[in-house]
Amino acid sequence: MGSRMKRVLVVQLARLGDLIQTKRLLLSVALPDADGAVPEVHLLTDASLSSLARLLFPGVVCHGLCAHGPAVPGGADDPAALSRVFANRAVFAELSGLDFGRVYLLNHSGLARAVSALFPPETVRGHFQTAGQPQKDPWPALAFRFAAARREAGLNLADFWAAFAPRLAAPESVNPVAAPKGGGLGVVLAGREARRSLPPEVLAPLAAVAASRHAARRIVLLGLASQAPAAREFFRRLPPAAAKNVVDLVGKTDMAGLMREIASLDELFTPDTGAMHLAAHLGTPVTAFFLSSAWCHETGPYGAGHTVWQAVIPCAPCLESSPCVQGMACLSPFAQAGMLRLAAGSGKAAPPAGLVGLRTETDALGVVCRPFAGEDPTATARTAFRAFVAEHLGLLRGGAASGPALGGRFYLETDWMLDRFSRFGSHRQDMEIL
Repeated sequence: MGSRMKRVLVVQLARLGDLIQTKRLLLSVALPDADGAVPEVHLLTDASLSSLARLLFPGVVCHGLCAHGPAVPGGADDPAALSRVFANRAVFAELSGLDFGRVYLLNHSGLARAVSALFPPETVRGHFQTAGQPQKDPWPALAFRFAAARREAGLNLADFWAAFAPRLAAPESVNPVAAPKGGGLGVVLAGREARRSLPPEVLAPLAAVAASRHAARRIVLLGLASQAPAAREFFRRLPPAAAKNVVDLVGKTDMAGLMREIASLDELFTPDTGAMHLAAHLGTPVTAFFLSSAWCHETGPYGAGHTVWQAVIPCAPCLESSPCVQGMACLSPFAQAGMLRLAAGSGKAAPPAGLVGLRTETDALGVVCRPFAGEDPTATARTAFRAFVAEHLGLLRGGAASGPALGGRFYLETDWMLDRFSRFGSHRQDMEIL
């Protein structure tokens, strides 16, 4: 490829959490090439996140595309809609004029596939379109099959995206080991999906005992302005000794301010949110609560030193798009007294049934959640799954083989009969971790 390999584009048009989880891929594509030259890395994000992307990844050239945003009253003829179209055309023209040796498309939206048409087909990895038809490379096509085995699968989204690259940055180099910073306890009130979050009457008692454990002088509430009612209810549920230490920043910080605040904390209490990934990026310890459709083995905090309390009742993880027919049974364990003792730091308390405590660390494949409290019913299957994926990616060196069972389950005959790997040669022959 010669000089064309010296400029690389990563296209990530999803939301905040996904942007931060692109970090390992960005580090991987920035590794020196065979001649020792360091590629110039570009990142295309939603325009609303481009300023934050520059703060997160200061060595990356960031471009913003109008991929999301509020609906405009006048539809396609509204001046606001037209301004977005013209802004996007300018971005398309700019990107088309750059000589990218490789383009990584991480999203399978129509807009992302349209972006792929800007570049020569042989330069594009991931999701793309051919003759107007959506296509996937072999790696994302295989990984999409893992969705049929979510409970036993254990591949973090950040590691999935990183494996689009031919070489992987070491997982321990992605984020700092988490350590308290002295600024008290942060509490993220909710994520985008209410049923994936603990309601104030459950969250407030847990936060109060955690703040007592830290001897925290500050309990910092974080969230969107729309969550102000939840903040008031949270405050009302706190005991007076804890309530006097509350600092309410709900709806009062921009992204730069949110980064500064999270970077100062001893610990962040949170559901599966962009703020959680931001804390991991900054090395602030996370205590995360995963229930409903949230599954920590897919989207948990990246790096060593974080704690996740995961609901493992038989119906978890569910589908976010499907209504709950179990009366939110996965919420019940978080409201029990045993969970309060655990939040207070009791090493002897057992978690309520249906709940497992996990701590994050890294291995050859990437980040992994290891159980330390309670019973993880699919831990053995997950270990085998991770070995299978590591073998597939060429990362397992001298380890035990996972056996043929998972290969027979996830590989298709068309993977070799139609030589799906021929588009770019053998996808993983040169995979290595640096």
